Amino acid sequence: MNSADSHSSIPVLTIDGPSGSGKGTISRLVAQRLGWHYLDSGALYRAVGVAAGWADLDLADPAALVRCTFDTQVGFRDDGPGEPRVIVNGVDATNELRTETAGAAASAIAAIPEVRAALKDRQRAFRQPPGLVADGRDMGTVIFPDASFKVFLTASAEERAERRYKQLKDKGVSVNLDGLLREILARDARDASRAVAPLRPAEDAVRIDTTGLGIDEVVERVLALLPAR
Repeated sequence: MNSADSHSSIPVLTIDGPSGSGKGTISRLVAQRLGWHYLDSGALYRAVGVAAGWADLDLADPAALVRCTFDTQVGFRDDGPGEPRVIVNGVDATNELRTETAGAAASAIAAIPEVRAALKDRQRAFRQPPGLVADGRDMGTVIFPDASFKVFLTASAEERAERRYKQLKDKGVSVNLDGLLREILARDARDASRAVAPLRPAEDAVRIDTTGLGIDEVVERVLALLPAR
């Protein structure tokens, strides 16, 4: 078996969905239950967005953003419970990555084909034994189209805004619920209409609407899709 065949034999579970659908939380918990690696693809785009902000780059300048993508070093440090810390160019940028500003920058950057191409190999490098849970918007359609297991999570825009509101309030961030709802609807439209890798379920993905469901229930539904472990 050559190295390419060996690499493709490593199982991948992709969990795609719009902002606030719960895919990050669910993906981390499922990866922990399986003992698999975890890829938060959105963190890579947010990291480039944060680095672009630090460099005061114009988000309407694709050439500058492509250079920034190649120059930005991103690392993940797992300190235990909770989400891994994200290190951008040697700086712990975890908290900054979770702001709405970083999310908006990531969405704008993700619409640039050259940026997506530059990050493709970085994402695929996370495919390591014994397996990978990959969370994002195009994991099952573009990055790992050969994944054995694919899930598309969704929820109503109103519920996603409520979740984000509670998450930010718990972190002490002052936010406006109506503003969050507008941002989520705008991001949905932008992500779904971009020319490259638009947000959509893979044809062979299992759709799960998480509206009104608890985290544990969604985790169990996802795990039930895999053969006996």
